[in-house]
Amino acid sequence: MSSQSSNTESLSRFPLWQVITPVRRKVILAMALAGLAALTSLGALLFLAWSLRDIRATPDAIPAWPLGGVIGCVVLTFVLRLQAFNTSHYAAFHLENILRSRLARKALQLPPGVLQQMGSGSVAKVMLDDVKSLHIFVADSTPLYARAIIMPLATIVILFWLDWRLAIATLGVLAFGSVVLVLARQRSENMAQRYHKAREQVSAAVIEFVQAMPVVRTFDSGSTSFLRYQRALEEWVDVLKTWYRKAGFSARFSFSILNPLPTLFVLIWSGYGLLHYGSFDFIAWVAVLLLGSGMAEAVMPMMMLNNLVAQTRLSIQRIYQVLAMPELSLPQSDQQPQEASITFEQVSFHYPQARTGAALQEVSFHVPAGQIVALVGPSGAGKSTVARLLLRYADPDKGHIRIGGVDLRDMQTDTLMKQLSFVFQDNFLFADTIANNIRLGAPDTPLEAVIAAARVAQAHDFISALPEGYNTRSRGTWGISLRRPAAAHYYRPGAFAGSPHPGAR
Repeated sequence: MSSQSSNTESLSRFPLWQVITPVRRKVILAMALAGLAALTSLGALLFLAWSLRDIRATPDAIPAWPLGGVIGCVVLTFVLRLQAFNTSHYAAFHLENILRSRLARKALQLPPGVLQQMGSGSVAKVMLDDVKSLHIFVADSTPLYARAIIMPLATIVILFWLDWRLAIATLGVLAFGSVVLVLARQRSENMAQRYHKAREQVSAAVIEFVQAMPVVRTFDSGSTSFLRYQRALEEWVDVLKTWYRKAGFSARFSFSILNPLPTLFVLIWSGYGLLHYGSFDFIAWVAVLLLGSGMAEAVMPMMMLNNLVAQTRLSIQRIYQVLAMPELSLPQSDQQPQEASITFEQVSFHYPQARTGAALQEVSFHVPAGQIVALVGPSGAGKSTVARLLLRYADPDKGHIRIGGVDLRDMQTDTLMKQLSFVFQDNFLFADTIANNIRLGAPDTPLEAVIAAARVAQAHDFISALPEGYNTRSRGTWGISLRRPAAAHYYRPGAFAGSPHPGAR
């Protein structure tokens, strides 16, 4: 338990920028292009002030060079910014592909019991939603980070070159707005965690409600399942209202200060005073007005994205928690069982999250090959646990489980799966034909063998009565397109289709 908590703490300190390591070069290129775009946009403003100076000096002449510089810088800014976002978006898509591939490979290496404990909704959320949330950080935030850093720094340097007094006034407005925003964020940090947790509970309630719909229609009016969803939604709304009430005013106030208008207001009156006393040049004042108001505008988009970036950090933590899970140990050499007997020797096992005692305690039994055995006992006796351990959903805490005298831990996964045929209590159906669902474990199985397996499972008559027989398509997850008992009816032959001797094990 301590190791798990330490892993969680280390992941909470996981650097946000380290996740871009596979696409680091593309991200750096995108940020460099965004930084150059920020510099060229400042160049356009300087050329504009230069053109006003020439117009004031010679009103009858057209300032061709300064205006050409303005047009050139504007076009170059547009091209660089467009290329920066294209590069960052391609990097984001590439990173999503890499992470989803890593998570898929990791899922294949995890004990099946771990995946079952996580649930299909949680696995799908990590592989789809959490990976997708990285798109905001990699594709949108990285160019804005470069712009939010380079543009204010370059602007301050130019402002100090034009007039140090107005540069200090600009920094004062920016610093005041930033302090107010930081204080607002400190007050809302705990609320942000509550908000994300409440939203995850709403998502989990929706998945549970949709997946349980076939059972709800049969045994319930829907009020119980919908009530859990309604409570999760009401809690999310309460958290959102509390967050707005606690941090809404200070956040809006800081955003209004960091708007270009307050900076422009301060620079106008400060420059007017300096100009009135004759210690300031008019063209320099115009340049300061153009540059100073744009500095706050460069910082604002990044601040608006900070909440989404914070959510991205939580997604990264969940992704790396999955990647850090211990994998199912596989042997260096594969041992092949010579017969099909099953032996449990002093097997003990407990579920990691269970608060009760061991699910199995020093269980021993032997089933000879070809013998039919039924596990009978009250709920919680360990019947399902025995079946899961035989499928190596998890490894026992103590003892050995053998098939044909070979320990399960000495077999490769493919070898173990070839020794077993099994039917789940829940029906996992794919959006494909009934025939392809039956032959899923052996895709090259001819139709004759599929029909033979269906006959053994006593499903042939039911399947033949369907409009398209074995070519009837299921709509996929949980067999929602058919009644649940019917889905189970034609799910069972798949356990026999891959076995050369149906019913042998």
